[in-house]
Amino acid sequence: MTDTFVRYQYDAGIARITLADGDRGNPVHPGSVAQLHDAVRAAHRDGAQVIVLAAEGRFFSVGGDLGAFSAADDVTAFIDDLADALHRVVSELVRSDAIVVSAVQGTAAGAGFPLAAAADVVVAAEGAKFSLAYTKVGLSPDGGSSLLVHTLGLHRALRLALLGDLLTAQDAYDAGLVARVVPADELAATVDQLAASLAAGSASAQAAAKHLLRDVAAPAPETALRAETLSIRSLAGTPDGQEGVTAFVEKRAPQFGA
Repeated sequence: MTDTFVRYQYDAGIARITLADGDRGNPVHPGSVAQLHDAVRAAHRDGAQVIVLAAEGRFFSVGGDLGAFSAADDVTAFIDDLADALHRVVSELVRSDAIVVSAVQGTAAGAGFPLAAAADVVVAAEGAKFSLAYTKVGLSPDGGSSLLVHTLGLHRALRLALLGDLLTAQDAYDAGLVARVVPADELAATVDQLAASLAAGSASAQAAAKHLLRDVAAPAPETALRAETLSIRSLAGTPDGQEGVTAFVEKRAPQFGA
């Protein structure tokens, strides 16, 4: 029996894709990414005008499943394959004619951050936080993290990547990443209202507007995604990469360069 990591529903032009491993914080691993990709393709087959990307549990996503990284026989190949698979999902969301709306509660960390930000409209609960935690475990950002430069600006993105800064929901709103900040108990209803409003609009006009603006902001997103894959792959098998992942799993501070 296959575990369910992602749930999919479609109705009246709206595809709802929900990360459904909430008890574990919706980690990113081969199983969850494969099911996420299947759901995105189902949304395209159904002709969805709007895709809602949401999550069950306390967190949107805690990012990569470092326990799975640590247990892999060949961590370099494991991370290479996982990054490639995740980047296909991000590319399809960015390139889709559907308008993508993400609903973020709790933490969106590591790959969970750029996954949420791949949406065209991001709605966050008041307590939401966004974090790029890759360098803390000896890895470089992936999942479309480099595309955040177009939204947040270079030096804010560098602070997030290098200093471990967090963006609160209000910070993300002020930076232009988040479209709405709402009380946690209003998140689902707000996203439903936005999705219904978009689904009632002109699909062709919305798709044209999305592509015009995205093509100016990031005319070659796949190039950036490929560079991310090559970068994180190159670090995965290094002493720092291995130490960072091991230290996280063992719940201790990493000793880089030792």
